[in-house]
Amino acid sequence: MPQVCRSVMICVAAVMLGEGAAIHAADWPAFRGPKGDGVSSESDVPLHWGPEQNIKWKAPLPAPGNSSPIVSKGKVFLTCATDAGKNRGLYCYDRRNGELLWSQIVPYEQPDPTHGTNPYCGSSPAADGARVVVWHGSAGLYCYDYDGKKLWQRDLGEFKHIWGYGSSPVFLGEKIILNCGPGVRTFVTAINAADGQTIWQTDEPGGASGEKGNTEWIGSWSTPVLAKVNGRDQILVSLPFHVNAYDPDDGKVLWTCEGLDKLAYTSPVVGDGMAVAMGGYHGPALGFKLGGSGNVTDTSRLWHITAKNPQRIGTGVIVGRHLYMANEQHIAQCIDVTTGKDLWQTRMPEGVIWSSLVLAGDRLYVTNQIGTTIVFRASSEKFELLAENKLGESSNSTVAISDGQIFLRTFKHLYCIGMDRN
Repeated sequence: MPQVCRSVMICVAAVMLGEGAAIHAADWPAFRGPKGDGVSSESDVPLHWGPEQNIKWKAPLPAPGNSSPIVSKGKVFLTCATDAGKNRGLYCYDRRNGELLWSQIVPYEQPDPTHGTNPYCGSSPAADGARVVVWHGSAGLYCYDYDGKKLWQRDLGEFKHIWGYGSSPVFLGEKIILNCGPGVRTFVTAINAADGQTIWQTDEPGGASGEKGNTEWIGSWSTPVLAKVNGRDQILVSLPFHVNAYDPDDGKVLWTCEGLDKLAYTSPVVGDGMAVAMGGYHGPALGFKLGGSGNVTDTSRLWHITAKNPQRIGTGVIVGRHLYMANEQHIAQCIDVTTGKDLWQTRMPEGVIWSSLVLAGDRLYVTNQIGTTIVFRASSEKFELLAENKLGESSNSTVAISDGQIFLRTFKHLYCIGMDRN
């Protein structure tokens, strides 16, 4: 299809469906998409690609990293650190051709621990159509306009953990929601998107940094997720030992459900009136009903599995009453959300997985550490492998889907993957 015809169709769709629907279809403005649930509204996206197939462009990156790209208003934003974390940057690319439009680099000279498998700048940026915000851990929270002009910055203090940081910010209207940690200082906060001032901060107990031989590892790398509960917005965060739901207006903990362990890597996965949270390092998994007040463990928890859980880094996707997971040991699962029981479980093609699943149509996309993006069917009947797309470059990042194209970060390049529309 000629590009001009494609543009006309998008404009017509905007008139028929409303401006918000057009933005939803075209942009991927945060980690795991417009709603933070890994679900794309698009289905006409590439199934197959490789070094010589369906690559629109690739842009070299200055250093490896685990953060994921976002796409907004014709720009692709990505974080990347250089000089062993002493320079932490936000990079902006032209989505049409991969040209680097600008970068904003934040120097940070203080000692700051992380693990070799989690380079600095593990947090993905977030955008709202006019502003893009990035959290650089101990180096601070920064907000820029789309031309790269700094609007404000905030020093939120030091966050020290030997495994580093990785939670990403989320826009909620004029608020920026952020899970700050892990380490001794841990809190969930709402920041005013206009001026960077704190609207509320709700502290968590936190835990040791793991430095100096202390092996009492504890922490959350979970990105906050927005849920509608009885018509009201609530913010869900997986934390050590429990899941909290926060009131976006004042940060009050509306309810909490217990059952996680010391480590929380994944974000809660929200379905129709229910959600699932999963611990890290073979930790427990639980399903629970949304809502309630206070400690709802006894009244709302539907199931709790503490044994024989895979190691989970990336977050899954709920389709109907089924949760799909792609676990670290390349184990794919389909789980009944209401009972926690496996409907099927199978080994996928070789490759450790840290990235999260993304759904487009009835296809699930996940990239492993050897740079192969595996595509399988979202089917509760069986595992159906649809494609293995090999780029041959290491990756721990989650794909972004925008206007028929896939954006993928490897340790060496930022890729734009798209089918020929002519």
